[in-house]
Amino acid sequence: MAAKLDKIDRKILNLLQEDCTIAVSEISAKVALSSTPCWRRIQRMEKEGIISKRVALLDPKKINAEVTAFVAIKTNQHNNQWLAEFKKIVNYFPEVVEFYRMAGDIDYLLRVVVPDISAFDRFYKNLIERIDLTDVSTSFSMEQIKYTTSLPLNYTEEVANTDANS
Repeated sequence: MAAKLDKIDRKILNLLQEDCTIAVSEISAKVALSSTPCWRRIQRMEKEGIISKRVALLDPKKINAEVTAFVAIKTNQHNNQWLAEFKKIVNYFPEVVEFYRMAGDIDYLLRVVVPDISAFDRFYKNLIERIDLTDVSTSFSMEQIKYTTSLPLNYTEEVANTDANS
């Protein structure tokens, strides 16, 4: 179920998604709210889990992690015990930055970030040594055309803003 947010909450979240280091005083000025109620709103959204964490985004080129691979995995194992083991194995690899269970032809999709193809090959060999997989197919990204960590807020449920100072 979507969170119930008013226009001010959405503005605050948009600002924080762009830069989580922005000062509360700057946020409050941009959303036309005094600092204390603005800070209370941020704290409430953190407590409710709407804001799950604040992070720093790194430039992959500057940390030698320029190659992005999408690894499509098929398995003939579809039980909770196997999945628990697979999760544990995937979480072992820092190269795996995203991990999804899929519907359709592919069972799992990994986004893997490495410095080069030989690093990916080492990752691949290490992965298949640890768990039995039916089929593994990899596609390498040639160019990142769009990338954002900002989530769309237009799907949240609108609530009336009865008290702008809350």
